[in-house]
Amino acid sequence: MDKSLTPANDHPLLQVTDLRTYFFTEDGVVRGADGVDFHLNRGEILGIVGESGSGKSVTALSIMRLIGVPGRIVSGEIEFEGRSLLALPDAEMRAVRGKHISMIFQQPQTSLNPVYTIGSQLAETFDIHTELDRRKAWEQAVELLHIVGIPDPEKKAHAYPHEMSGGQAQRVMIAMALALQPKILIADEPTTALDVTIQAQILKLMLDLRDRLGTAVILITHDLGVIAETADRVAVMYAGQIVEKAKVIELFESPLHPYTQGLIRSIPVLGESRERLDVIPGAVPNMINLPAGCRFAPRCRARMEHEISICLEAEPDNLSLRTDHAVRCWLYQDGEAHKAPYQVQKVTSDG
Repeated sequence: MDKSLTPANDHPLLQVTDLRTYFFTEDGVVRGADGVDFHLNRGEILGIVGESGSGKSVTALSIMRLIGVPGRIVSGEIEFEGRSLLALPDAEMRAVRGKHISMIFQQPQTSLNPVYTIGSQLAETFDIHTELDRRKAWEQAVELLHIVGIPDPEKKAHAYPHEMSGGQAQRVMIAMALALQPKILIADEPTTALDVTIQAQILKLMLDLRDRLGTAVILITHDLGVIAETADRVAVMYAGQIVEKAKVIELFESPLHPYTQGLIRSIPVLGESRERLDVIPGAVPNMINLPAGCRFAPRCRARMEHEISICLEAEPDNLSLRTDHAVRCWLYQDGEAHKAPYQVQKVTSDG
């Protein structure tokens, strides 16, 4: 686990330890999240980045305990303020959702009820979770629309979801998630399918809300550009596992894992002329039939360059090699009959 990355004398708000969420299908077992470890500090934005199918959304839904059949959390621990979320009765977990931990789902317009106005859907949150009367609940709904930057919120509160633009619908979803001032906001691809101008506005809104309300954010995305602009720390996921964790500046300046390096090299840089963007060879593995050893090994140029055979035979451990920087890779750790080609100062072995 990554407690070594937590600031001294500051217990994390959320601690996820060795989380394993599997889906039991007719074709085989899909290990959607397979030994996931990370923590989230108060008022922090943690970015979780990776390709589609890497396990980002599965991890988020596991925290919310919204994994449906045929999936289930088979082992691990999720602690919020020192309490085990996995041990809570269903009724208590329902009270945690929305009030303490909220989630913004992908495709906001499909998450809103088309037959009710925006204001009534927001007010319902207060009806269910507070003792506010209908008038006060409506006033709070209008105020939330104002906070998230919806123009003319008194009028828009009477609008239906189909009358909202994509960016406005996303703001409404953020307003619903923030209605009860949760301590954690999980944003799953909050800027997908939005144009770049609206993307920038949504990201700025999330930063402003973090600064104003002190809300900690887990920001899930496939876009490293979004991570660079927004996150304090970042976890890189590949094939159900976190392969690298670091402060965001450290990750971009000194990425350690070959997968992370490949992702960063594939980002176009304004003003830099390159004939072709770098491409990571191969494809994401079949999650039902994962390769032996390191899951990135079949695509790893560094493995081929250094002729490392252990990558195809055994999974590497997750090691903290620098302060606030952990990586899962045989390039930095010794094994049986294997000498790591790169030596980085090791901090602890539980990264």
